Amino acid sequence: MLVLDSRDAPPAARAELVTTLMAETSAATVTLAPHADLHARMDLWQLGRLALFRSESSGVAMSRDVRRARREETPIVALAVQERSTARHEQFGHQQTVAPGRLMVVDLSAPFAFSWATSGASRALQVPLDALALPVEVVRDAGPRLDAGPLAGLVTRHIVDLFEAADRLAASEQAAAIGSATIDLVRALLASTSRRDPGVRRETLLAQVHEYVRQRLRDPDLDADEIAAVHAVSRRRLFALFADAGTSLEQTIIARRLEAAHDELGRPGARHKGIATVAHEWGFRDAAHFSRRFKEAYGMTPRERRAAGATGGRAEDT
Repeated sequence: MLVLDSRDAPPAARAELVTTLMAETSAATVTLAPHADLHARMDLWQLGRLALFRSESSGVAMSRDVRRARREETPIVALAVQERSTARHEQFGHQQTVAPGRLMVVDLSAPFAFSWATSGASRALQVPLDALALPVEVVRDAGPRLDAGPLAGLVTRHIVDLFEAADRLAASEQAAAIGSATIDLVRALLASTSRRDPGVRRETLLAQVHEYVRQRLRDPDLDADEIAAVHAVSRRRLFALFADAGTSLEQTIIARRLEAAHDELGRPGARHKGIATVAHEWGFRDAAHFSRRFKEAYGMTPRERRAAGATGGRAEDT
């Protein structure tokens, strides 16, 4: 959803429009730097409880004081990757310079200050604090050392990938599932970076394995031996890790492959591909096995899913 585009306003009214809408959206005080081409654009996508928020503008400064922070009805944590221009961020007495490609976390329920001097852009995940299921002290403690966390690079790449495919992902039937998986990854990043969480190593390892599986889904040879070796753990520990999370490695891999195939079959651009081709592309060696598991998971055959995608609804069983 497009929240703001300054090109919709005549130049004479642009500054007031941008200042007003940015202030309303962020519940913050907004100041625009003088600029020959004052501009701003804000976009929002929803993936279940996760919001993707992109902001780009000429020089801008935003701040929220104690009075404004107390108005926040639902505590939100923003995890952002600076896209363009170097930003400055201050919260809880900690000041940091955020270069393009670097991470930062903002507790939007507390006072903060954020700015960039020249035309810049930022991509942020907005997560309700209750969805993170972490004490707010853990989130705040992670902020100053976020880039040093063991999952920082992985999460940064994931955020960039999400925004590159934001339109398609938000329109997908898997939007909520993708949002939920991303919240899990954010939780693991914050927990592994903070000094206050006792389950750091387990959460970090589980997040790393999930990301490795995501990257290798198309490989039909992906198995527990490979995953255990890459992460320097035993098969027994690997299986226990997933059992503690209430699932299994095998079921996780199959579910992820089925989700990917389900999404692929619903895309108009993939209609030229045969069902067996899609199955093989997502790591299934046997097309019949794929079709059986697909129907068990979604209550329809792959062919019915393709028909439903073409009509924008669910195909009737024949």
